[in-house]
Amino acid sequence: MGKIIAVANQKGGVGKTTTAINLAASLAALEYKTLLVDADPQANATSGLGFDPATITSSIYECMVEDVKAEDIVLQTANIEFLDLIPSHIDLVGAEVEMINMPNREEKMREALKDLKQKYDYIIIDCSPSLGLITVNSLTAADSVVIPVQCEYFALEGLGKLLNTIKIIQSRLNTELAIEGILLTMYDVRLRLSNQVVEEVKTHFQQMVFDTIIPRNVKLSESPSFGLPALLHDADSKGALSYLNLAREIAEKNSVALAK
Repeated sequence: MGKIIAVANQKGGVGKTTTAINLAASLAALEYKTLLVDADPQANATSGLGFDPATITSSIYECMVEDVKAEDIVLQTANIEFLDLIPSHIDLVGAEVEMINMPNREEKMREALKDLKQKYDYIIIDCSPSLGLITVNSLTAADSVVIPVQCEYFALEGLGKLLNTIKIIQSRLNTELAIEGILLTMYDVRLRLSNQVVEEVKTHFQQMVFDTIIPRNVKLSESPSFGLPALLHDADSKGALSYLNLAREIAEKNSVALAK
């Protein structure tokens, strides 16, 4: 039985899609069968893996609104053997309105992904940068959530709101939802501010913070324009190696949990 991990933060520009793409690619590189679900109408995870969102005919939108079977729209990535994708496209913007009167509207993604849990070791969901119905669906479907937080001045702003949403979902929709960890991103070793944010987040959240910290890295920023994860764009870059470490940290944590 696979594990579904949502990557969520309603704050934009925190490295959420970068994390979803590169974590999924790194887990696949470690030979875990991995599925990346693009649940963001901007479809950046779709284009970041080399697919053109304009040519996508069936996406996670059709699974949630029209009951299309998720396994029928899975795309195999060309470059990474163990990585598949459920794409997104702009129609997902309209899904929130269309789902408003549906029964069990918060559970549409959970229903869509339930059969795929048997086929993958990890399913990573790239959430949209909002706390709307699609993100609520993603968190209801997930077993755990990774929260990227950038090492900048307003880092903790909005984090309380997200943790509050997670609490509401835990109490009403998904009692099993756990926080996989808080991931510090865009770390610049030269900036005193970056180091202060790391200290502050670790003081506040202690064990919830991943040991791995993702640095600011040119190769991480460049790789989506090539339609590649950083691992294939430049395997020796600091960004690629950091996400590989994160994948190992998550895999190790989960194998220990499964062994208990």
